[in-house]
Amino acid sequence: MENKIKNARIFIVDDEPRNVELLRQVLLQHGYLNIRATTDSREVLEIYKEFAPDIILLDLRMPYLDGFEVMRQLKEFNKDAYLPILILTAEQDNDICLRALSSGGKDFMGKPINLLEMLTRVNNLLEGYLLQKEVSNQNIILEQKVKERTEELHSTRLSVIQRLGRAAEYRDNETGNHVIRMSRFSSLLAKNVGLGEEHCDLILNAAPMHDIGKIGIPDSILLKPGKLNHDEWKIMKTHTAIGAEILSADKSELLQMAQQMALQHHEKFDGTGYPNGLKGEEISLEARIVTTSDIFDALTSERPYKNAWSVEDSIMEMEKVSGTILDPNLVTSFKKILPEVLKIKSQFSDSD
Repeated sequence: MENKIKNARIFIVDDEPRNVELLRQVLLQHGYLNIRATTDSREVLEIYKEFAPDIILLDLRMPYLDGFEVMRQLKEFNKDAYLPILILTAEQDNDICLRALSSGGKDFMGKPINLLEMLTRVNNLLEGYLLQKEVSNQNIILEQKVKERTEELHSTRLSVIQRLGRAAEYRDNETGNHVIRMSRFSSLLAKNVGLGEEHCDLILNAAPMHDIGKIGIPDSILLKPGKLNHDEWKIMKTHTAIGAEILSADKSELLQMAQQMALQHHEKFDGTGYPNGLKGEEISLEARIVTTSDIFDALTSERPYKNAWSVEDSIMEMEKVSGTILDPNLVTSFKKILPEVLKIKSQFSDSD
């Protein structure tokens, strides 16, 4: 600590050149190495910005700007900064002393200056300031490490979610690129209807989980090439509840949104969907967005049981089911973002 104190940056502000030189010489003789000074109080702020002092020895009575005005400028420049200011003045008025201390001064010395007392006060102020600065720096380092660890955990969680979403698609004889495309469509659509960046990012990362419940459907039903019978269809529809159950244990905003998508993505705008027959805005906006994006990608993608529809025919079909299966407002918004949607579709083509 002694070495840090001697290397501390000391700034002397006094309009009397003799006072400045005396203080400088005494400080140098006692091992202080970094000293700046000015006799013009108008220069203080610029020197402060450049020199970043660890302590200021400040006279109160000066022409141009007095010590109070100097402290006001410094406080305005850096409202959150803690800076030891040692007030040096011949003033004996207690009110002035108290005003100086309340204006930013951390300690007070009368003139003529007792040089040994000045050295002791400078040392004490610097020791306290440098210790506080060291603790603050350690806290910054710790906060950065916590932030990095949190980001790492968040990244790991997202990776697990995305891989589970793709796993569900592979079980359904669909390509993993489907969930990448529809989740990006969903984020784009969410942005177009006015949702914030953070909300859109949540939708992007929750959307891949919408069909996770298919993991719980028997292969004999999930992979059946023909039409499902009544009993099989009844089992197939349970994938929404299964998905919601899989995602129900976590309290994070991301997985709560994914749970809602899993449960509601087969609800229809007119109330004829499943599992709960929700209607209109009873269905969450996020689920309605996912359903819109999912249907477009399903229509325009090739599957073992069907050829890919053209973009034009797919949009016509979406307009046809607007107000029954799909939210009409979202269909309108989806058409507005179609050029960007097609770029995403090309970038994440199944043939890649």
